[in-house]
Amino acid sequence: MNGMPKVLVVDNGERAPESALSAELAGMGYASVTTPFEAADDVLALIPSPAAVVLHMPQRANWAERKRFLELATRLRKNLASSGTPVIITGGVNGAATMLQNQLSVKAVAAPEL
Repeated sequence: MNGMPKVLVVDNGERAPESALSAELAGMGYASVTTPFEAADDVLALIPSPAAVVLHMPQRANWAERKRFLELATRLRKNLASSGTPVIITGGVNGAATMLQNQLSVKAVAAPEL
């Protein structure tokens, strides 16, 4: 992949063009790698230091699916705490781009100068 910072997007595997975050992330200067929930850990192991992990929970998820996403978020936040990688849960495309921009801007501002 190119030199753009990468964001891992985890979803339930059902992707509709109107709910894709890749265009919003590209507009903010990020490359995105989208993976289904079940492969999240494997794909995360292949991406060195992602800028963020976005859990894209379906808007109409039932309680069991919401619980799976929340448990994954808790585990990833614990595992990624030392690197400062934000784990962001979105429930659809409405407002997701703004939330991502806010979260990723905070990280960029807080990053140490090289």
